Amino acid sequence: MDRKNKLAIQKGETALGLELGSTRIKAVLIGPDHTPLASGDYTWENRQADGIWTYPLEEAWAGIQEAYRLLAREVWEQYGEALVTVGAMGVSAMMHGYLPFDREGRQLAAFRTWRNTITEKEAAELTDLFGFNIPQRWSAAHLYRAVRLQEAHVPSIGFLTTLAGYVHWQLTGRKVLGTGEAAGMFPLNSATKDYDSGMLDQFDSLTEPYGLPWKIRDILPAALTAGDDGGFLTPAGAKLLDPSGCLQPGVPFCPPEGDAGTGMTATNSVSPRTGNVSAGTSIFAMVVLEKPLSRVYPEIDMVTTPTGKPVAMVHCNTCTSDLDAWVKMFGELLGACGAKISKSDLYALLYQAALAGEPDCGGLVNFNCFSGEPVMKLEAGCPMLLRHPLAPLTLGNFARAQLYAAMAPLRMGMELLEEEQVALDKLYGHGGLFKVPEVAPRLMASALDVPVAVLETAGEGGPWGMALLAMFRKNRENGESLEDYLSHKVFANSQEKCQLPDEKAAEGFALYLRRYKAALPAQKAGATVWA
Repeated sequence: MDRKNKLAIQKGETALGLELGSTRIKAVLIGPDHTPLASGDYTWENRQADGIWTYPLEEAWAGIQEAYRLLAREVWEQYGEALVTVGAMGVSAMMHGYLPFDREGRQLAAFRTWRNTITEKEAAELTDLFGFNIPQRWSAAHLYRAVRLQEAHVPSIGFLTTLAGYVHWQLTGRKVLGTGEAAGMFPLNSATKDYDSGMLDQFDSLTEPYGLPWKIRDILPAALTAGDDGGFLTPAGAKLLDPSGCLQPGVPFCPPEGDAGTGMTATNSVSPRTGNVSAGTSIFAMVVLEKPLSRVYPEIDMVTTPTGKPVAMVHCNTCTSDLDAWVKMFGELLGACGAKISKSDLYALLYQAALAGEPDCGGLVNFNCFSGEPVMKLEAGCPMLLRHPLAPLTLGNFARAQLYAAMAPLRMGMELLEEEQVALDKLYGHGGLFKVPEVAPRLMASALDVPVAVLETAGEGGPWGMALLAMFRKNRENGESLEDYLSHKVFANSQEKCQLPDEKAAEGFALYLRRYKAALPAQKAGATVWA
């Protein structure tokens, strides 16, 4: 038993990060040196109800409680300590979406997640009005759609938030968001670190004919920056998180963030010229800018770091979902043959096979789209594998095409940043796509034409990043910035493996991408089959 960590748990010198991801809810407890001490998780999946991608909030709480229970059990088993308190806590979740409540706190509509692509008209109209890109995923687009369609619940809205904001509110009683998450609801002014006041007024003017009893600034969460006071765990919140009653109230909270903000934090990508790629159910690249972009790009979201610095975000809705389906089928085939192989080993075999594939996948083109993809102007998705009749259908080419399918839409968005001459020294990768060592970074470095590195801590992911933000809230020195805290106290001695672009692989991906773009009409047509 580690005596030092046992004492840290006893004295509350720890921090807990909780993240509600697209397929997993995970809790991570870290010690004073920022290394993980214990964790717990819960698997869940989104579902479609009445044409809307959603998650029931009841399941969110069931998952949160189970993840926390497993974490607390591990603390007891490893250190012989009941988890009575922690030094600080933070909540993060999948970004964006639409989660409205009335003034009494009653939920008014099903949670509409980032995966919904139903606001194309509203997003375009708001983009034209603001002169600022409003993606379909953003809360502002969903709100305007609900207003325009005169959905019955709209006049009753007293509070609009995201999943992270909702959980934080229930645990602390505070209606707040971190700037990174708030910037995915409504445009933020990086100078004031608050919602853009002019755009708030424009939204109210736009919706004035509907006679709404509220102004948008009155229903949005307050925006806070990293290190700010996010409130404290209330008695009701403690009971909600830990029904056993062991956890005591009073734990300080940092502002809640989205999975993009925690990804930036977990990879130390919060300063200009840094960037990261988060690759799991969805895939997105975040690049911290030195200067604003010259114009509005519908394919690029403008959000912020947890401290309010401007970030260009290229977001693609699907990354590993199609790959996961193929792996599941291969597992069934092997099982039917009597072979026993773990899922992780099967992924590793498929990834390694991708390195043996031809640089251009030998003529195979794969689309992994499970839903609409705004970067490619797709209203709906349809997983699709195409090949020339003479193309060699080898395992290597198939596996490489699967990984390229996750990178091609991202590359299409990143090309716009190249046109803007955005400076980027390196991208840090994290998430499920990077779990198999070296393979995804090697292919992505050549696909995006930028060095791609993976930190030794990359496997800890967003919940660890949230725990770091909570620890910063707890230990922040007077005037200390998040950038300095991460660089000097968290990542000063971190190890990484970096892959550089390879000329032959880059040429092969460029050929693959030309075929991919040429096949887009087939993808659009395929998506109509089940319409």
